[in-house]
Amino acid sequence: MHSWTDTLRFAFQPVVNLRTGAVAALEILARPETGDVLAEARRDPEVDGRLTVSALRAAARKETLLPLHLNVFAATLADLGGLTPLHDAVRAAGRMAWEVTLDIVPPYTHVPQRALLEAVASLRAQGFRISADGIGDGDVPLRLLTDLSPDLVKLDASLLARPAAVRAMRTLCEELGALVAVEGVETELHCAAALSAGAQLAQGELFAPPARIPAADVYVPSLAPGAGTVPRSGPSVREFVRPAAVLPLTASAGQVRALLTGSPDVSGVLLVDQYGRPVRSVHRSRFLLSMSGRYGHALYADRPACKLGDAPRTVGVDATAWQVLDVVAVGGRDRTSDDVAVVDGHGRCVGVVRLADLVRALAESRVEEAAGLNPLTRLPGSDAIVSEVDRRISDGRAFALSWLDIDHFKQVNDGAGFAAGDELIRAVGRALQQAALQQAPLQQAVAEHARVGHIGGDDFLVLAEEEALDPLVTAVLDVPWAAGGRPVTLSLATVVCGPGSVSDHHQAAAQLAPLKKAAKALNGGSWVLGRAGLPGHEVRRGGPAPAGTGYATAEPRW
Repeated sequence: MHSWTDTLRFAFQPVVNLRTGAVAALEILARPETGDVLAEARRDPEVDGRLTVSALRAAARKETLLPLHLNVFAATLADLGGLTPLHDAVRAAGRMAWEVTLDIVPPYTHVPQRALLEAVASLRAQGFRISADGIGDGDVPLRLLTDLSPDLVKLDASLLARPAAVRAMRTLCEELGALVAVEGVETELHCAAALSAGAQLAQGELFAPPARIPAADVYVPSLAPGAGTVPRSGPSVREFVRPAAVLPLTASAGQVRALLTGSPDVSGVLLVDQYGRPVRSVHRSRFLLSMSGRYGHALYADRPACKLGDAPRTVGVDATAWQVLDVVAVGGRDRTSDDVAVVDGHGRCVGVVRLADLVRALAESRVEEAAGLNPLTRLPGSDAIVSEVDRRISDGRAFALSWLDIDHFKQVNDGAGFAAGDELIRAVGRALQQAALQQAPLQQAVAEHARVGHIGGDDFLVLAEEEALDPLVTAVLDVPWAAGGRPVTLSLATVVCGPGSVSDHHQAAAQLAPLKKAAKALNGGSWVLGRAGLPGHEVRRGGPAPAGTGYATAEPRW
């Protein structure tokens, strides 16, 4: 009598890291040649459980070192209370549970939520990673999604047409400590939209279709540098994580050598304890050099590989690329090419990052930033400030946006000459930048909280937290300015935007425009502050202008 497993085949589809272009994992998909096993699995939890185990064994037969994604219906986990046979199959295949991500598939309707959460907690305790699949096209309740606290959230590509929804999911995932993946990516526009919306991973026909043999290479389109906006404090290490080559701490040098010689792309091996925590790091070149020396194989082949390893360099999953560079900079120069292990809150390895990936990405961001600098002051232009304003609005954060210029600057140029005018602009820019940096003891991560931009001529923009305004203003307005021996005053206008008060930078600029006119109408150095959505404004510096003088100026330029 034939079983449904006799006609069952599996296909492999890569999960691609959008930042590095590397394959981060493989999803195993059931492809029955006859019948509808998936429909049966949806109705029968026992069938679905066996299907998940069969997918794991199919991947093991392909001898792939990549992490795996296995699909399981939400109802199956709730009914079975977990997947005990899967844990046994993982151990039998010589894999670690934390190398396997379970994609929990809809529907969720009528699934007992308490039973599902208990099953997920049990699987997570065994080391499995959890992914919420089909978000945007499925029926997962938002409250349940937060209770699941998945390691990965997979969004349906249809959400890319609703970028606000994707950004909102990205914000939620940051709170949950989860990565964002987009499924069903079929075009380069899809890929660009996914990266722009903040997704770190993606899969779909564009990269590689599901195939019986795991894809060795995937197509990743070349995207413009900076296609995705990242915080000034540096891109997250999550964006650069590659699958780690791991072996148990008890592995012999011969086992490590076999892995390295059979996988030329592997730059090193991590030796982990029973919980998946890195204990030793084996560098490819140094290890093979030791093994290839005279009597090397005879001396080391049957001995523990940890004897030829080093203490691993590790960073947490919440680290930034700059923090990884700090880790690399510590220690001997002979270890600068070592992979850095990325660990979760329990110290378990989730992958590695390579120095080359970080340097390339950070160099691209610096080139892009340099291209946008004003040639006179070397300060960023309007694009950098606009991007940061929109990011803070998307994150639901309050901020204060200020516009500053030099009063009667044309008279300065006409009376003192353009060279004196240029030097005055440079001096004001330096004072603004130094004032922002000097707030570092008062604020956490001031580089992210205070941004100074030169948007052309004698106009500057300052983006900061409201609490940082007084010290910044004091450092710039309450000092004497002169050009060619002539006293000069500055005018400043600030709009404070609370969460939800503006929808984008255009609205912020519209709120700032009348405040700028009010500031220019005052006598001497002036500062006017208003709040988005509220009438009126507060005069914090300056007095009424003399009768008959009014200064009509253009709206803030972006």
